[in-house]
Amino acid sequence: MATSQPPTTPRAVAVEILCLWATTHNSVDLLFHAASERLADLDRGLVKTLVYGVLRQKEYLDHILRSFARHPLRKMKPRTLMTLRIGIYQLLFLSRMPESAAVNATVNTLKEAGQPPWLIGFANGILRAVARSRATLPTADQLAAAEPPLLNHPAWMIERWQTRFGQETARAICRINNAEPPLTLRVNTRRTGRALLLEALAKTGIAARKGMYSPAGLVIDAFPGSIVSLPGYEAGHFQVQDEAAQLASLLAGPLPGRCRVLDGCAGLGGKTSHLAEMLPPDGTMVAVEPDPRRFRLLRDNLRRLGHSQAVQPVRSDLHSYAASRPQPFDLILIDAPCSGTGVIRRQPDIRWNRRPEDLATYQKTQIHLLEISATLLKPDGVLIYATCSLEPEENQEAIRLFIERCPHFVPEDAAPFLPEAARRLVDKSGTFSPSPTDGLDGFFAIRLINGRSL
Repeated sequence: MATSQPPTTPRAVAVEILCLWATTHNSVDLLFHAASERLADLDRGLVKTLVYGVLRQKEYLDHILRSFARHPLRKMKPRTLMTLRIGIYQLLFLSRMPESAAVNATVNTLKEAGQPPWLIGFANGILRAVARSRATLPTADQLAAAEPPLLNHPAWMIERWQTRFGQETARAICRINNAEPPLTLRVNTRRTGRALLLEALAKTGIAARKGMYSPAGLVIDAFPGSIVSLPGYEAGHFQVQDEAAQLASLLAGPLPGRCRVLDGCAGLGGKTSHLAEMLPPDGTMVAVEPDPRRFRLLRDNLRRLGHSQAVQPVRSDLHSYAASRPQPFDLILIDAPCSGTGVIRRQPDIRWNRRPEDLATYQKTQIHLLEISATLLKPDGVLIYATCSLEPEENQEAIRLFIERCPHFVPEDAAPFLPEAARRLVDKSGTFSPSPTDGLDGFFAIRLINGRSL
């Protein structure tokens, strides 16, 4: 009989998260944060390494596992399969992990879960066989360079990217997605400066560097700890945010006095807080977010970063908020719900959770949000539409369909609003569209002007 006690060891928690993901396909970010709250920082770091590492290398791990297991993987129960994946991942990717810990501690999770002795012996035998053979096994990089390549992405996604970007770039995106990304921060310029935060990090032994494109960006290439332990977190000196998202907010440009700004899909408040920094002293902002958990974190982030006075968070969806007939806005940001294919390196489960038919569903929602925004914007006001997707259906095609329905909206070239170094990330149509091959998240952002007269 399986134990009813919640797992407490890092490997057991990792197995539990992956089993929940396999049966629910919920966001692994949410599952990780919910399950790891009871762990110490060091254990939490190991759990995240195991969970996210397994999802990044799932196809490769299964390729290796098939070489040692006679039992078909599709017939294995989720707990057995996830335990074996975690064990093999440690053996083949965590060079500092002692072999005994990788095998014994992983097998022990099956004992703790009350699994039968034969299954425990089965897992133990496979992991020990992999450990004996690992010097001769093909690496993930070798298989990624083989023909056909093993790229740890679903075939439909690879085929789309090959058609759009070419084979070489598509494979490069996959390789980037399979590596652990750096931690990127945006300095809160209302509270500190980039040089000061760099100095504070250095004093605690954390090596950071300036971002490649964003004037407020800092990059930490290796940080296994908790974000809240970084110097300056509680004081609101920074927000975790990729450079692509930082640059998208800059499309707002200089904001006029007494301006009204709306973030129609605020989420956790990354772009909300960035726009709040850009507000003039007499400017105001409304941030709309319907999800209870995200709304709570949005409010917490605004308070921590010092924007509570300027920004009014509203727990509502955009449709309901628009029905309240607010005064028109000078600037509206729609950071729309999307497939997230541009941020797979940070959220590796996305590749396995998405299906091609999802894109049409997202597009319908995106156009609906744009049309609502059109009713809330002043004449000559600015509408910024952004996604973290690489897919044309959610980006260029969604904008084309929106402009067909609202032809008074006119695209404006994004380049003049970006730092010189980032202007190469603007395509020929004037939209901001970086790829993971540029060293940041895949993104899309466009600035539209409401040409409708009073």
